[in-house]
Amino acid sequence: MFRRSALAAGIAAFLAGPAIAQTQITIQHALPANSHTGVGPAAIKEVFERLTNGRYRVVAQRNDNEREMVESVQIGTIDCTFTSTGPVGNFVPEVRIFDVPFLFRDTAHARGVLDSEIGQQVLGRFSARGLHGVIWTENGFRHLTNSRREVNLPADLRGLKVRTMENQVHMRAFTVLGALPTPMAFSELVPALQQGTVDGQENPISVIVANNLNQVQRYMTLTNHVYSPSVMICNPGLMQRMTPADREHFMTAARAAQRANRDRVTQDDANGVELLRSRGMTVVTTVNTAAFQEALAPAFAEWERSLDAALLRRIRDWRAN
Repeated sequence: MFRRSALAAGIAAFLAGPAIAQTQITIQHALPANSHTGVGPAAIKEVFERLTNGRYRVVAQRNDNEREMVESVQIGTIDCTFTSTGPVGNFVPEVRIFDVPFLFRDTAHARGVLDSEIGQQVLGRFSARGLHGVIWTENGFRHLTNSRREVNLPADLRGLKVRTMENQVHMRAFTVLGALPTPMAFSELVPALQQGTVDGQENPISVIVANNLNQVQRYMTLTNHVYSPSVMICNPGLMQRMTPADREHFMTAARAAQRANRDRVTQDDANGVELLRSRGMTVVTTVNTAAFQEALAPAFAEWERSLDAALLRRIRDWRAN
């Protein structure tokens, strides 16, 4: 009896073949799985696991603290993150150039610059900070929401306490416009809005919809005041441990994540205003952009001095071939 059992076990093991050794990759992101951010890790998982025949297992996790995620990638406690660039400027200062208000004409201009030599050069700066910049994704153009009043002109911002990311460029812009910028992690935002610690915040439509901010904000103004890139960052050790073939598979998966992310942002932008109106928000769609640009003139002069003026001109002048 024992012999027959051992023989049966041996045959079963032979037919099953050797177990596949899996390497786990942990990717964190700040928004719900069903969001423009969440679709990125989902695409990485589907494409990379398939291309490597299951040798890699991708695990996506949510973490609302973006700065913490970047720090965790830097020290290697997680492998990768999809994050807004807001906190990234504290690690890679060159990224801050993309945060200048009204820098990009439209979405095609922004995506074109990030995918061009300009964007690739900035990604190349991550390595000096112990990070590997993989690919640019996006949140989209940012807009203002608040719980106190309609905002039509810069003067309407005076005295409003506005949550911003921990980003010196954004904070300076709102200070010049007369608001009171209050930097805080995104994880703290909804409680701060509920308690009146801040009156408003600024984010792309995708973020506003995904997090149901209409429940704590009454007014939205489509200011389009700054384009908000996001970026996939990995620990350099992860990339170094991969074979050249697996690195190429990983980049194929990253490009799939970028497409999924951008397609979702395009969809959210197309449908978001009516959706938020149906949820009870008052949405101001016609904005005097020139008035906001004029009000920001002192800040523009500062950024020309403190950032790379030549690169700012290259970005503004960029045209698709």
